[in-house]
Amino acid sequence: MKRILFVCMGNICRSPTAEGIALKLIKNNVINELINVDSAGTHGYHIGNPPDPRTCAAALKRGIDLSALRARKVVPEDFERFDLLLAMDHDNLALLKRSARPEHHAKLGLFMSYSSRFDTDEMPDPYFGGEQGFELVLDMAEDAALGLIEAIRCK
Repeated sequence: MKRILFVCMGNICRSPTAEGIALKLIKNNVINELINVDSAGTHGYHIGNPPDPRTCAAALKRGIDLSALRARKVVPEDFERFDLLLAMDHDNLALLKRSARPEHHAKLGLFMSYSSRFDTDEMPDPYFGGEQGFELVLDMAEDAALGLIEAIRCK
């Protein structure tokens, strides 16, 4: 089983969206025994809080319920527990690299590197934007999650 941690800054917008999308795709493809996912933030601003209400509303329109998720911060044990820790942008990837022991650096990467439809390796943070930003994040997360699942299946 592959254990994957999606990581953004506060764990209330991008990474819970990635987790929710991945969970839905994993369930739809009946590959629960192959992949386990979670999400966390590099900062502890929102520990214990649910995802941003705008994130939840946008996801729910697509049949993805994020209401049970709660924000948490990346902890040192995550580098041991997970096979892949996928950041949403270069800043959060750099923070993960500073926190991880060198032997765990190969587990670190960018979630959007699995995308086939978007010409960027970073997912923009929709927190300070409008509704369209949350829709874009959902589109990007779905594309990257499909690519990630395909990459895992092919191994």
